[in-house]
This record gives sequence, structure tokens and C-alpha cells, in this order.
Amino acid sequence: MLFNIGNYVSRKSYNNDIVFEIVDIIDNTAFLKGINIRLEADSTLDDLVIVNDNNIIDDKDVDNSILRELNLDRKDYFYLPGKILHIDGDSFYLERCMKLYKELNIMAYGVCLKENEIDKKIGKYLKELNPDIVVITGHDSYKKNSDANDLNSYKNSSNFINAVKAARRYEKDQDKLIIIAGACQSDYEELIKAGATFASSPKRINIHALDPAIIASFVSLYDRNKVIDLKETLSKIKSGSDGFGGIATKGCMFVGYPR
Repeated sequence: MLFNIGNYVSRKSYNNDIVFEIVDIIDNTAFLKGINIRLEADSTLDDLVIVNDNNIIDDKDVDNSILRELNLDRKDYFYLPGKILHIDGDSFYLERCMKLYKELNIMAYGVCLKENEIDKKIGKYLKELNPDIVVITGHDSYKKNSDANDLNSYKNSSNFINAVKAARRYEKDQDKLIIIAGACQSDYEELIKAGATFASSPKRINIHALDPAIIASFVSLYDRNKVIDLKETLSKIKSGSDGFGGIATKGCMFVGYPR
């Protein structure tokens, strides 16, 4: 079978569980990016099958489900959601997250940076934008059968940890800056210890492209006088509490009256 860059494919050896896009082909090896899962991989061409599906990207109705859950009364009240700074190591996923924020009328700023550059540049953006929430994400992975307590077992967890620490040097107070950090299979415990409010991944699983943005949106649109229900919030993302965990925090939205 002939494969081309841009084809949607899945891997036979993994029971065709994840749909990827081919981003490069060198000799007999295809380099892949997950369509809905924040995962980079490579595969021999003979392990791939073409996926023909017009509904591969599954972002549909995510924004509506968030608004239904929050049940905002727009007749009498007006709302000022928390401001989001979203830093992403992948421009494709960043674009999709920014689309979600726009549909929810959340003020959000997107920046695409390589994972190993975030800690060096995040301070500049925090000072310029003064966000209520910062998302630090991109790509990560955990080497199977490795020591989960060894940061060398992860592709980018150490970079995310350094970025979280840099953000906490800017603002130590958890209530003043909500940090959502990590990607697929990241070192959850160390990210929380570094100062993240929400982090992936407790069970070292792959997370959905929009999971960090969904959590950020919930926090942004949640009343700042109320404590967020962690179990309820995490049940709304694709990967659930296996993919993300966090510490109790209040929302970031001001509620005003009359409209």
C-alpha cells in the first residue's frame, strides 16, 4: 500500500486504537502525530492501515457540554471569565484549544514553544499578560517498564516541571495563578510537587488533545467564590482521573449584576 504525508492511519500492532496523521516518511519508517491524542510515534509502513473517516477530529460539542454543565444565568447576570495563557509544544493542538476558548468567549492567549524552551520564556509572558490560568502542555511519553520515579524515564516531564517551577517563582499563591501542566504519560506526582494545580498523568496514560483546555475552561468559567469539585471536573475530560489529577481550588470568574 502506498502511503503519503498527510494520510490518516492506525497501527495494526496496537489494534488500531489511535488515529494518527503521517507527518514524515523516511525510507520504511513513518513518523506519526495523534489526531485526538497528544502522542508522537513512529512505525514501519507495513504496520499501518489507512483510516477513511470524515469525523476523525472529535471536538464537536465540547464547548456546549461545558456551558450546559455550568448552567450560567445570562438573563440577570454578567460574567467575567478568568484569563488564560496557553503554552503548547504543538501548533496543531494549540489551534484546536484556542478555537475552544473562542467559542466559550474566554480571553485566551496562545503561544507555541518547544517543551525545552518554556521554562526560559514563560516569565516574560506571565508578566506581559498577567493571566489567572496558565496551561503548560505539548508532548511527553513514559518508557514502558522503566522506573516511574526516574525523570529520565520521561521524554519531557523534566521540561514541564522546570516550567511549573518558573511559573511558581512568578506567583507562589495557588489561588492567584492556576497551573495546568503535562501531556501524555507525564510524571503527575512531580508536577504537583513542583507547584501545578492540575497535572497529568496519574496512571501514565495518553490524554486527549483538548483535556488541558477543558480543565482550563472549567476553572475560567467557575465562580471565584466557590471551590471546584475535583471529581466532577475531571469526569468531564476524555481521559478522566486516570489522565489528570489536581488539588482543590476556587474558580476564576467574576459574577456581576445586573446584566
